[in-house]
Amino acid sequence: MRHGKKVNHLGRTASHRKAMLSNMASSLILHKRVSTTVAKAKALRKYVEPLLTKSKSDTTHSRRTCFAYLQNKESVKELFDEVSLKVANRPGGYTRILKTGYRLGDNAEMCVIELVDYNEDMLATDTAAAGAKKSRRRGGSKKSTTEATPAATAAAETPAAETAAPATEEAAPVKEEAPASDDTTEETKDAQ
Repeated sequence: MRHGKKVNHLGRTASHRKAMLSNMASSLILHKRVSTTVAKAKALRKYVEPLLTKSKSDTTHSRRTCFAYLQNKESVKELFDEVSLKVANRPGGYTRILKTGYRLGDNAEMCVIELVDYNEDMLATDTAAAGAKKSRRRGGSKKSTTEATPAATAAAETPAAETAAPATEEAAPVKEEAPASDDTTEETKDAQ
């Protein structure tokens, strides 16, 4: 039984698992995004997020500690020079896991794990959404909301009625065609 054992062994020995997570963490720091299975991504998140937190304080001790985990000079340099500046104001949650479907060969659930502050597409949508949220008013007088509600419901009912009418008109010819096909079958029976 495995009660109370939280480490996912990922089907590997301890040394193989440590080397794999070290390499994946280095690749994540250098390339900002890695495609892998969901199980490995969750294990990688537990491995790399404490390193990102440690990189916020640029001391010799923290650099040596991160190097002990990563075993790659270039990734440590990238971590402390560029990545730590981006994550300086973030209190945690430095990575994001986006599921991408299933692998063709063995149907393993695949995903992309990425650093949150480096996805420009999502950052652009977040700032646009934040701008939209700031422009809205909260509260307002109850009189203005009650006046807007009947007008909005009347406007909502009118287009629905207009769209419902053409749908019934299109459905009517279909019903007319069905008896016509019955007449032809009766005529063919009479001819026989």
